[in-house]
Amino acid sequence: MRKRLAIATGFFIFAILISSALAQEDDFSLQRKKMVEEQLISRGISDERVLEVMAKVPRHMFVPEDIRSHAYADTALRIGYGQTISQPYIVAFMTQAAALKPDDRVLEIGTGSGYQAAILAEIVKEVYSIEILEPLYNESLARLEKLGYANITLKCADGYAGWKEKAPFDAIIVTAAPAEIPQALAEQLAMGGRMVIPVGEFFQSLFLVTRTESGIEKQPLLPVRFVPMVHSAGEAKAQP
Repeated sequence: MRKRLAIATGFFIFAILISSALAQEDDFSLQRKKMVEEQLISRGISDERVLEVMAKVPRHMFVPEDIRSHAYADTALRIGYGQTISQPYIVAFMTQAAALKPDDRVLEIGTGSGYQAAILAEIVKEVYSIEILEPLYNESLARLEKLGYANITLKCADGYAGWKEKAPFDAIIVTAAPAEIPQALAEQLAMGGRMVIPVGEFFQSLFLVTRTESGIEKQPLLPVRFVPMVHSAGEAKAQP
């Protein structure tokens, strides 16, 4: 009798936990829908693929557990080691500005928590992402594998050098701000390739850089504020 009671109690507790988890996922789904409507569409994000993916990818899985309730807020959030996950609007804006196509091969500089890489992976064929901080690299590698993103390849290295062995790239997205556009990244763009990159130190602007037959064309997009792009992990180290 006691054994049957214990089994029944165990099933009851399990059912409660499952119900709670499903309710939480439903809540996050509603928050994503609200985020897309109020933060993206209202500000001019119109690419249907970008809107669809932003409504699909579970942003709360890419932030620390203690701030998951703020995952869909209209702000950047800390992810440890002095780094942040960008505001949803900025992620969507940069993705839209890159004018991505399904067969594109994309390089991301600054994996961070892996959120931007996941967004890209839902749209393009291949994503290559570089993270300079080893702890973030390890965490993102585990997270993206757990979520099933088989078309993302990560590397722990200095993003200034790009990924020459995998070049050329149809698009490059940089999620940290160098003082000037790195020459190596511009050279790794395919002809007609686009790079979306924040540039500057205290005052920063987001640029769309396009490689053409006559050279590199730069178009300013909007003022932004990103963490600095650094040459070594030592420069970026901070307490988690």
